[in-house]
Formats: sequence, structure tokens, C-alpha cells
Amino acid sequence: MTHTVDLFWSFRSPYSYLIVPRLIDLERDWDAEVRVRPVLPIAVRQPEFFAHADPLWTSYLMRDCVRSAEFAGMTLRWPRPDPVVMDFPTRTYPREQPHIHRLTRLGVLASERGFGLALLREVSQLIWSGAVDGWDQGDHLARAVARAGGDLAEMDAVQAAEAERLDAAIKANEADQRLGGHYGVPLMVYAGEPFFGQDRYDQLVWRMQQNGMAQRA
Repeated sequence: MTHTVDLFWSFRSPYSYLIVPRLIDLERDWDAEVRVRPVLPIAVRQPEFFAHADPLWTSYLMRDCVRSAEFAGMTLRWPRPDPVVMDFPTRTYPREQPHIHRLTRLGVLASERGFGLALLREVSQLIWSGAVDGWDQGDHLARAVARAGGDLAEMDAVQAAEAERLDAAIKANEADQRLGGHYGVPLMVYAGEPFFGQDRYDQLVWRMQQNGMAQRA
């Protein structure tokens, strides 16, 4: 029996970046399947969300995501450029966004084609690890997609031509995310039970083992 987890995941979330290597190990080592369900970040779904947040929320987030990366043996730096453009004086997010819709559609396409987790790993590492400035420039993104098993030029053509269909799939993911029990990312839903946050990974595996998940031979 294969144990299936729905992964609701955003390209703008540092914690989404941090969970991917562990989920890849889960599929490799256990009789498990991770269904990648990309969603738009809450900054795009609710552009006023951060305008009303306590300043301590943001300062703690910045400290905690770096600490969490260090604890996991990963590097993390806030992306340059940010996948979501922000109007800093108002702490709001304009409707026109140059990066996040493209990235999220590419994630849906990769999931449909069977290399969703691989694409999340390569692209999120490019964006979040701090290895390069201008991840959107030159051939950085094309090389990341190629390492995952795709062709960026071909996938870009498809995501542009099928934008309406892919956006509908993203909306369906967002609706299922809430039905799963939370609005944030990363959210893993297993057997109807939500596990929110990269720090709930061990509890997810514990629950799957309780339900009979076996190690791969």
C-alpha cells in the first residue's frame, strides 16, 4: 500500500523550501507518494494580509527561517529578486506580479508530468539558497528546470498557452488546502489530517508509520 500525502506548497515560502529535501527522502526510503499541489502565496491571495501584521511577526519570521535553515544544514537568504513584488511603504502587494504566477504554473506542470518534487527542489534552492543574485536572469532558471528533468522554454510556452487551465488548477489546490485544514504553507495532508509547517514533518512520518507505512526494500 502506498501512503499518499498532498503537499500544498509556495515558491515564496522559506519553510516550503526547507521541507522539500525531507519529502524527497520520504519518497525514496518509504512506501510513500507526495502529490505536489502548488498554491499562490498568501501575499498574492490576500494582498492586505501583511499590512495589518504586527511588526514582530516579520522580524521573528526573518530570524526563525534562517535559524531553521542552519538547523537543517541548509543555506537561506531572502531571494533577490523576491518572487512576490511588494510595495514597501504600504506593506501591500500590487496585483501585477512578474514572477510568482509563472513559477506556480511551472510547478503545476511539473507535478502533472511526474517531476513535481524535483522541480520544487531545484527551483527553490536556486531562489532561496543565496547561491546566486538575479535567479530570474540569464540561464539560471533554465538550468534548474533541466536538472529537475524539464525544458524551461517548452514549459514556458505551455504555461503561457494554458494559463487559464493552470490557474484553475491552482485555485482548486487552494480550495483543497483549506478543506485540508489550514491556509498556510507548507501544508501536508495525510488521510484527512493536516500537518502545517516544516517542523511537523516528524509527526507526519510518525502518523504514517502508525498506519502501516513500510520502508522500501
